[in-house]
Amino acid sequence: MGRWEPNARDRLAQAAMTLFQEHGYDRTTVEDIAARAGLTERTFFRYFTDKKEVLFGGSEVIHECLVTTITEAPQGTTPLDAVAAALEAMAPFFKDRRDHSRARQALLVAHAELRERELIKLASMASAAAETLRKRGVTEPAASLAAEAGIAVFKVAFERWLEDPKAQDYSRHLQLGLEELRALTASTETKSPRPPAKPARARGKP
Repeated sequence: MGRWEPNARDRLAQAAMTLFQEHGYDRTTVEDIAARAGLTERTFFRYFTDKKEVLFGGSEVIHECLVTTITEAPQGTTPLDAVAAALEAMAPFFKDRRDHSRARQALLVAHAELRERELIKLASMASAAAETLRKRGVTEPAASLAAEAGIAVFKVAFERWLEDPKAQDYSRHLQLGLEELRALTASTETKSPRPPAKPARARGKP
C-alpha cells in the first residue's frame, strides 16, 4: 500500500459516519474505520487524532473562512455585519451536506463528549472572530459582543436548517436569524425605560 492514499481523509470520514450509524459511535473503533475505508490505522492517525475528530474535520475550513472574511471586510463595515458576512461565506461548505449534517447532529445529541467538543468549537469560532475584529480596530466590549452574538445566530440557524421540513438553504435561516437579532436589539433600545424624573421642589422649601 502506498504511503499516500488518494482521498484518504474523505474515505475515512465517510467510513466512520457509515459505521457510526450501523453499529453506534461507542462500538466503532479506529481499526474498524480504517478497515472499512481500505486503509491502515497509521493512515487514519495522519489525519485525525481520534475517532471523535472525524466529526469535526471541517473546523479548519470554517475557521479560516471566518477569519479571512472578517479581515477582508470593507472599511466602515460594522462589527456585526463583518461577522454576518463571514457566516454567510460558510454557505458553500454546507451545500449538499444536509443529510450528513443531520446524521452528525444526531450523534452529538446522543453523546455528551461530542456535544462538549461542539461547544469548544463554537467558543473557538467566537474567540477567533473577536480577535480578528480587534485587529481591525474594534474595541471591547464591541468586538466580543459582535462575535458572540454572531456565533449564537449561527448555532440557531444551523439547527433550524437541519430541522426545516421545507429544506430551505442554510443562508435563508442565517438571514432570518440575523433579522431576528437586529429586531430584538432595536426593540430593546426602543423600550429601554428612562430614569424617572426627579420631583420638582416646592417653592420656599429646601
